[in-house]
Amino acid sequence: MTVLRLIHTAAALVAAGSLAGTLWTGLADRGDALAFGLLITVGELTRWSDEQARQAAPLGAAGSLSYALLGAVAGRPSEHDAAQVVTVVLVAALLGAVPHIWSGRAPTTDHLARRILTVGFAAVCFQPLYNTGVFTAWDGSAYALLLLTLLALTSLCGTVLAAALAHCRTGRPFGPLLREEVRGLLGIGSAVVATGAVMALAVAVAGLWALPVFCLPLLLVQLSVRRYAAVRATYRQTIASLARATEIAGCTPAGHARRVAALGLAVGRDLGLTGPELTVLEYAALMHDIGQLSLVDPVPAGATAALPAAEQRRIALLGGAVVRQTGVDPAVAVVVERQADPWPEQPLAARIVRAVNAYEEQSRGAGPEGALRALEELRLRTAGDYAPEVVESLARVLARPHAARERVPVRRPGWSDPAPGWVTHG
Repeated sequence: MTVLRLIHTAAALVAAGSLAGTLWTGLADRGDALAFGLLITVGELTRWSDEQARQAAPLGAAGSLSYALLGAVAGRPSEHDAAQVVTVVLVAALLGAVPHIWSGRAPTTDHLARRILTVGFAAVCFQPLYNTGVFTAWDGSAYALLLLTLLALTSLCGTVLAAALAHCRTGRPFGPLLREEVRGLLGIGSAVVATGAVMALAVAVAGLWALPVFCLPLLLVQLSVRRYAAVRATYRQTIASLARATEIAGCTPAGHARRVAALGLAVGRDLGLTGPELTVLEYAALMHDIGQLSLVDPVPAGATAALPAAEQRRIALLGGAVVRQTGVDPAVAVVVERQADPWPEQPLAARIVRAVNAYEEQSRGAGPEGALRALEELRLRTAGDYAPEVVESLARVLARPHAARERVPVRRPGWSDPAPGWVTHG
């Protein structure tokens, strides 16, 4: 938590210093500040978050960065400095965050700290040099390349900050989180960088009327991505409904598949799985028991971990055959089919599903002592049945402070992947 306090303290100092400096010198180019402040506020109002509370406000980010790199307005040199940039972004972000804070939909402190530090970095790199005339002789192509370079560096700083904040909040390894943030930067992040640069260049030539014109494409992209996320969320709900067929038929206890998926995702993140790998893991965990629907005699309490190895493999193969008929990614069927194989021959996702399923079956309804005994039983069987790295990862996940009650978020695939709620294990 030292890193978290350091980031928040640095952001607070930058914000306080910028606000004091702006109050002391006064607000320059008030019309420009009002226009960009309004744009950033609208962008923050449309913000949403994913299951790790990462904030997604592409329009607000593009507006903030374009104002930080604004050198002229309709051919007239701007007079604002870096402190004013941070102040305007701070006030606009706070105004846009009011509905989010009021409804409690998403935490704001981390998002605001990241926004202040990244915008402050861009403004400090650009505004002092521009105001002293360093870039006066630069031609159009060189000036545009300068803006893109500064925006790329700022985005990289933002990804590092986002990964560090997520690491502090969730306890997940920093490396996989950073890779996940970089993948996001290559997606919608590239649109934010391009829009920020284009708006700064367009306002320099055409004036403030360029803002609504050039922010419209990003708004359309944002709308398309949100709709795509909704489609994927509906697809995930379909998979979850299919997985509940074993519960409705009385083959497995209520909530078993959901608990295995939730805890399996936490283990997968701890082991460094990201993106599509986590989606495959979640779908396979949800449908790992679907082969029991093909059995004539149901397994008592649906506890397959206690069955002979040959019977486990038969049920796994039956489940894989059902999954292949649903049209789900074939990789999901492979994980379901191979969950009962010897662990050295399994893909990582199958190892996770097998270990987490056994833990959930053995600890279910047994209280804290039963959970400890189940984990110890898995450790004793790492020689042949369960992968040692998966069992140790499971122990780490269960030992984290935020998992004291085994409250693990259930992931809903999509661009921002919002979590629908919490489930309780054991």
